[in-house]
Amino acid sequence: MIIEYWSDFTCPFCYIAETRLRKALADLDLTGETKIVFKAFRLNPGASVTPKRNIVEGFAHHYGMSMEAAAARVESICAMGRGEGLDFNYGTAHATSTFDALRMAKFAQSKGNDICNRFVDLAYEAFFSKNLIMSDRETILGIAEGCGLDRAEAEEVLDSGAFSAEVERDEAEASMLGLSAVPFFAINHAYGIPGAVDVRDFKRVLMRAYSEEEAESVSGAVCGPDGCGPKST
Repeated sequence: MIIEYWSDFTCPFCYIAETRLRKALADLDLTGETKIVFKAFRLNPGASVTPKRNIVEGFAHHYGMSMEAAAARVESICAMGRGEGLDFNYGTAHATSTFDALRMAKFAQSKGNDICNRFVDLAYEAFFSKNLIMSDRETILGIAEGCGLDRAEAEEVLDSGAFSAEVERDEAEASMLGLSAVPFFAINHAYGIPGAVDVRDFKRVLMRAYSEEEAESVSGAVCGPDGCGPKST
């Protein structure tokens, strides 16, 4: 089974949803039979590389609400993340451009899907747990080294602008699918799951997709114009 999902590293519901997906796969004993493929999606393509407001301040500014109301809304998101067992410090983080981090994720993917998934996990942790700045060069290089990438090669990627096209290609694909928000999960190119649904809903769709995949892979005896016998391939 193949699951492609579009995400950004500063998206709280992306982190929560990916965690729930992995729990659902583990509960169904499908982890080893599933390939999870990361797709890049910038929540704010025009975001600054320089930190400005923290998330609570940003909520207050963007939604025109008081700081108290913004803090309450952000805390409700944090509680959702902590409910999944995550070290979730969203309110004190600073959202910046994630373009270079996403480029590095695609570089990691070029070295192997498992390496990319490790990069993604470390990127979420860096932002939500440690409140590191995702546009910062040392932050990105630290994550790259943490998932096993060569630092010198990673530095070349950052300096050259490499893998920009891969990020933009993922975003173009999302646009063709009509996506304007993340997370979004595509299972076997047949089922779509938008948003941070709960584990139960993930399991329901995963079971349906897997059962259809199993049915497609099973062959049995058939009868045709040439007689009856094993199914031809």
